[in-house]
Amino acid sequence: MTSQVDAGALTAVLDGRWAELRGRLRDRMTATKLADSYDLDRETHRAQVFEQLRELVAAGHPKLGFDREYGGAGDVGGSVVSFQLLGYGDLSLMVKAGVQWGLFGGAVQMLGTRRHHERYLPGIMSLDVPGCFAMTESGHGSDVQHLRTTATFRDGEFVLDTPDDDARKDYIGNAARDGRMAVVFAQLVIGDRSYGVHAFLVPIRDEAGRPMPGVRIEDCGPKAGLNGVDNGRLWFSGVRVPREALLNRYADVAPDGTYSSPIESDGRRFFTMLGALVRGRVSVAGSAGSATQRALTIGVRRAETRRQFARPGGDEEIVLLDYLAHQRKLLPALATTYALHFAQEELVTMLHEVHTSSSPDERAQRVLESRAAGIKAVATWHATATIQAVREACGGAGYLAENLLPGLKADTDVFTTFEGDNTVLLQLVAKGLLTDYRDNFADLSPLATARLVAEQLMGAVLERWPAPKLGSPSLFDRQWQRDLFADREQHVLAGLARRLRAAASSDRDPFDVFNDAQDHVLLAGRVHIDRLVLEAFVSAIERCADSSARALLERVCDLHVLSNIEADRGWFLEHGRLTPPVAKKVVAEVGALCKELRPHARTLVDAFAIPEQYVVTSLG
Repeated sequence: MTSQVDAGALTAVLDGRWAELRGRLRDRMTATKLADSYDLDRETHRAQVFEQLRELVAAGHPKLGFDREYGGAGDVGGSVVSFQLLGYGDLSLMVKAGVQWGLFGGAVQMLGTRRHHERYLPGIMSLDVPGCFAMTESGHGSDVQHLRTTATFRDGEFVLDTPDDDARKDYIGNAARDGRMAVVFAQLVIGDRSYGVHAFLVPIRDEAGRPMPGVRIEDCGPKAGLNGVDNGRLWFSGVRVPREALLNRYADVAPDGTYSSPIESDGRRFFTMLGALVRGRVSVAGSAGSATQRALTIGVRRAETRRQFARPGGDEEIVLLDYLAHQRKLLPALATTYALHFAQEELVTMLHEVHTSSSPDERAQRVLESRAAGIKAVATWHATATIQAVREACGGAGYLAENLLPGLKADTDVFTTFEGDNTVLLQLVAKGLLTDYRDNFADLSPLATARLVAEQLMGAVLERWPAPKLGSPSLFDRQWQRDLFADREQHVLAGLARRLRAAASSDRDPFDVFNDAQDHVLLAGRVHIDRLVLEAFVSAIERCADSSARALLERVCDLHVLSNIEADRGWFLEHGRLTPPVAKKVVAEVGALCKELRPHARTLVDAFAIPEQYVVTSLG
């Protein structure tokens, strides 16, 4: 492959279904003066980000994801794409916008009913009602079902209380400076019974910015990154809110204290509520991808201009990207970034279809939750690893704040643990596969998982897929690659099912059974997502109309696949899927593909079409 490819043809494939929206957003970003943030003090940075939120309001950004009935555009997928493009700039702005319109506004829209929509959504979109999403507590992050803040129904109102410091709401975006209201997740208590976690609209500041009676607010202080976001802590002491403050799409309380819900099970109701909020997780995955693309663009440009060492007997020093070691730092990561981008595009489409359907499919919602969890985990881990690799590839200059990479490292680091800890999310993926997405698959606690194991719900896994016929390996045969990924997934999942079922039939404690198999559980989740990512890449290639661009994407896909196999070749060798000579050949072919793609590296990053002002640095 020697001919040069038009970056625009690649951009057309990358932009996908929302190409027109992406174009408009890029034009607006190009026309907007870039507000640098790397040398701002914390308070100045926060003020700058809040003013940028107002600019987004003026540009109509918040309307995308809200219902037309209340002044929105009704484009759920478009709203996620818009957050994704914010990831090319100051990630504090992306997170702050995500808190206001994705988490706070999304909770009101998805968990509330008409009375909440009419009263609050216009103000949320206009920023007249700055808000918070108060779920996480100091003592409970991933285990949301056991939050300890209480909302007790008393005298026709709800009374919110924080029993101790472990139950304080922690790391709450918008709480420390700007928030006026919060969606607070608390145990709903009526009499002597708790009905589980529900969401309540609670004012936390008055119009003058003072904390409301009974509300205590504390700043979390400086963080490793994202210091333009005002994270804070909240305590409640006898805070009264009206009965109508309950976001009552899935449950309600009558004036006499009678509780009602269309979903009988407390657990199923809780996970249905959480499932309605999956948009935030999808947005984080997309924004991580944008930050990764930005870092790779900076790194590839640097590698094409920076020179080090001359050939023996020569005078001219060699360009960094001509070294195979440097190619291996950047190009496999670039290939996987393409793969994850296409997987993200499919995920956004799935989200859009599920959340705009007139007759929601419950199973489709669960599959969406599982895929969102897995893509978010893989994409954010990839961002962390890739940005670090790019920083190293840029040497000491990459450590200068003005060259953006330190900020990208710091700002994306927390992506691996917010909107769901990645380790926990991969367990969710595996659990969905084992239980065939049954009602309670979303319960993340080890004890609940152990109970599922004891009930032997994964029995059908063993018969679900026939093992693919792999045949003799031809490393560049796309069907062989797909079969290899599918075989790995089937083997890992079936092996996990057999292991858990055998242990569960013994006298062992169910928790110990699950705990001993956690490494296997996480592997099952990861290899499932690996297969989905590859299938998304294949589908994207099939959509590409330009023959030259398609040929290039084929080779990029090969590099993604073979570098994945190279990284996991221990498993493939242990399980007889590759022979040692073939495994060695995989390593050699990764190097050969890096050399083959080296002339196209700049085209591949230019195709991301990141506005120039966001990638211009002193690095080149």
